[in-house]
Amino acid sequence: MKQFTGTKKWFGDLDVEAAAKLITAASDVALIVSPDDHGVIRDMAFGSEELTGDLAEKWLGKSWADTVTLESRPKVAALLRDATSNAPIRWRQINHPSARGGDVPVLYTAVQLGKQGKIIAVGRSMRPVADLQQQLIGAQQSMEREYARLRQMETRHQLLFQVASEAVLILDATTRKVVEVNPAAGMLLGEAPTRLTGKTFAPELEPTARAALDSLFVTVRITGRTDSVRVRLNRDPAGDCTVSVSLFREEKSAYFLVRMVPAQPVAQQTAGAQRNSAVLAVVAGSPDGFVVTDLEGRVLFANRAFLDFVQLTTEDQARQEKLDRWLGRPGVDSTLLTSQLREHGALRLFATTLRGQYGATTEVEICGVAVPDGEEPCCGFTIRDVSKRMKVESHSVRERPRSVEQLTELVGRVPLKELVRESTDMIERLCIEAALELTKDNRASAAEILGLSRQSLYAKLRRHGLGDLEPVENEEYGS
Repeated sequence: MKQFTGTKKWFGDLDVEAAAKLITAASDVALIVSPDDHGVIRDMAFGSEELTGDLAEKWLGKSWADTVTLESRPKVAALLRDATSNAPIRWRQINHPSARGGDVPVLYTAVQLGKQGKIIAVGRSMRPVADLQQQLIGAQQSMEREYARLRQMETRHQLLFQVASEAVLILDATTRKVVEVNPAAGMLLGEAPTRLTGKTFAPELEPTARAALDSLFVTVRITGRTDSVRVRLNRDPAGDCTVSVSLFREEKSAYFLVRMVPAQPVAQQTAGAQRNSAVLAVVAGSPDGFVVTDLEGRVLFANRAFLDFVQLTTEDQARQEKLDRWLGRPGVDSTLLTSQLREHGALRLFATTLRGQYGATTEVEICGVAVPDGEEPCCGFTIRDVSKRMKVESHSVRERPRSVEQLTELVGRVPLKELVRESTDMIERLCIEAALELTKDNRASAAEILGLSRQSLYAKLRRHGLGDLEPVENEEYGS
């Protein structure tokens, strides 16, 4: 902070009227308060009609602390104390309840006029800054929602692209270089998708077929219409292949969407069998347990991880045994599993325990799916060990949940009496959050909406950890 070097020279002949005009023009709010602990407002001036309508209502003769919100009162006391002790000038944000609803934030500093004189408190309205902050938060939330939507769309696109049984490629319309290629196209062209990316699309074709394909690309690019041609790949003597080409634009670039459909996809069938074999190998070696049962719950297949959970040596020891034999609550868990699969066809994150052959127990989560219409109706279950996770979360199991899903996850772990109490706390918290959102965080109005006194609302806010209600003695602007 730098002050004037010639105060007497420049301000020595300044009269009181000029000083008052200067203070009023330089501030949004100016208060003359008494120097005692009560800080009674003796006079005031406002720099705008808007602030006058919001704040200047029966302030004269009132204590300065009575015109601010509860959490701002310690800041008022600190400003009065700093002014009378000649401490360095400091600015503190203080909130005034507005007659129109909401709080008006004002940045204040206080200076004593003479050794025994009154104190003048000069304030700058922070409402424009608060409005900008709200606009920034709203814009950021909107961007995050849009980003999440785009990410979900990208995920769906990639999933459909990868699992499609048809060979699909995306080419740059200018260079015909491969931008994206799915596994089915790599299989048809006899090369890994990663090796095809970035290369010019040039399948092994007879000269006549190559000329027809080149003509197809030119026609589609000129007309924009989807068209197709039938060609024969040199490496696939089993039959012809239909190549369909579509043109689409993305930003300022144009791309070809190429679909290749063989007339006799024998190679794809063979590849499908190879993929099934690879899936079985992955399931057998998975660190998560995997079990296939018939509709009555008898084990048809179990991988190595499940056998380790239940302390068995070979799969034959588990085959034709009921899965209920190893579940933590015999007769209860199996009934819940069966009813969920019959009603929904799938089961997610079912928490239970597995009992081993020799008494060991493991905390697990089970996901399952029913396949009643297959060649052999069955149910499949993946079983994940969560015992280490449970140890980490054990300290927070009895903390108040924030959603209905978290409450339902506690069924079986926490007594019903505690669940009911936690449900009541959750509903109370949601109501308070809704009231604060409706009133734009105006706690006085929120208390009125909820039918509570302001003191009761602050007590509940502290209980649920909503907002920082503890006053900070040395809180600075921007902290």
